[in-house]
Amino acid sequence: MRNITIIGAGGWGTGLGVSLSLNGHQVRIWDISAENLRDMEACRENRRYLPGVSLPDELRIVYGHEEALKDAEIVIFAAPSQQFRSALLSALPYLRPSVTVVNVAKGIEQSTLMRMSEVATQILPATMRSGYSVVSGPSHAEEVGRSLPTTLVAAAEDRSRAEDVQDFLMNDRLRVYTSTDLKGVELGGALKNIIALGAGISDGLGFGDNTKAAMMTRGITEISRLGVALGAREDTFYGLAGIGDLIVTCTSMHSRNRRCGILIGEGMPPAQAIEKVGMVVEGIDTTEAAYALAQKTGVSMPITEHIYAVLKGAISPREAVESLMTRSRKREREEDLY
Repeated sequence: MRNITIIGAGGWGTGLGVSLSLNGHQVRIWDISAENLRDMEACRENRRYLPGVSLPDELRIVYGHEEALKDAEIVIFAAPSQQFRSALLSALPYLRPSVTVVNVAKGIEQSTLMRMSEVATQILPATMRSGYSVVSGPSHAEEVGRSLPTTLVAAAEDRSRAEDVQDFLMNDRLRVYTSTDLKGVELGGALKNIIALGAGISDGLGFGDNTKAAMMTRGITEISRLGVALGAREDTFYGLAGIGDLIVTCTSMHSRNRRCGILIGEGMPPAQAIEKVGMVVEGIDTTEAAYALAQKTGVSMPITEHIYAVLKGAISPREAVESLMTRSRKREREEDLY
């Protein structure tokens, strides 16, 4: 039994809180929205972000950093990626030196183009950095909260740290694998949201399965191309944190990014589409960050570039598809050159 605190009571933070409580851990959850916390405590349900999932009695709702982080051995940050820096800075004075910090947000900090682990390295003292890990993979909060079979990847530069996260997360409905490719796992989880936007746009335009299959297959190619250029291992993108997460995000109506893309494909302006989804759409900020990284590294990312142009209003969704389909002839893999 471990003392675990979750920072962020959105759908994913709540779903993990339910699962960890059922594992027998002592779990506390805190969020910046006291209103949402009060409603969760009164109803024993997160009606805004995870409706229909009952909160176990063992899952404690708390209202301040000191109460949330006192004696916490493990702190899971489930805040949106663009708020991770501020969430970590606010929690830092209350963290124990031996704490395990786990981040589950999937994104790239737009203002700095940093991965979440790079943000953590800037903020955490040297003695805490070895305790940092990430969790990613094909997982919707709606299904984890209902104990439907799910697989995840825990990644850390120190394998023993990843194995510790594996141990406290796993149960008979949640299987966790480990990886030491921290960069690859982070980038796979972040960049697939761009392709999910594209898959949604394709659906919104009324295109079929052929189009979506092409979007996903060529999407993972450009994701891995950028990932390798940034120092990740190519094989990571063909596992759970890459193609696995891509599949689930591009095909499910649980996916906020796909739902947002559908609305954009149907003709709704991006800002209005985000508002209608009603939750953070990580792929919007990640598209801008990935576009900038592609320009910086010289990596070709045509799908990302066209989605970026759609979000900026430079071209229509239909024009983007036509442009992608009429690009010059290519080999499927660069290895075919040799």
